Amino acid sequence: MIAAILLTVLLGLLAVFQIALAAGAPLGRFAWGGRNRVLPPGLRVGSAASVLIYALIAVLALDRAGVVDVVASPVSQIGMWVVFGYFILGIAMNAISRSAPERYTMTPLTIVLAALSLIVAAG
Repeated sequence: MIAAILLTVLLGLLAVFQIALAAGAPLGRFAWGGRNRVLPPGLRVGSAASVLIYALIAVLALDRAGVVDVVASPVSQIGMWVVFGYFILGIAMNAISRSAPERYTMTPLTIVLAALSLIVAAG
C-alpha cells in the first residue's frame, strides 16, 4: 500500500508540473524533448492529456493496493503491469533526450516511478 501511495503522490506532483506546462510556464526544457522553453499549443494539449493518464494510473495503483475498489481486480492487476512497461519505456525516452535538464531530472524520477509500479503490480 505504501508503494501505491508514494506512486500516487509522485504522479500528483507530475500532474502539477504538466498543468503548469499546459498553462504556459517556461519549464519546457524538462519535458517533451526539451526543445521549447514554453510549449507550443500541441504539446500543451499533450501535457493536459498526461494529467488524465496520471489520474488513471493512480486509480489503478490504489485499486491494486486495496485502498479503493473501483475496477475489477484483473483489470488493476494487468493494468499495473502495463503501467510498469509504460514507465520502462519512459526511462529510455528520458535517457535519450537531447535536453540535459530532462535527462538528469526525469530519468531518475521515471526510474522511481517504474520501481514503485513494479512493487504495486507484483503486489
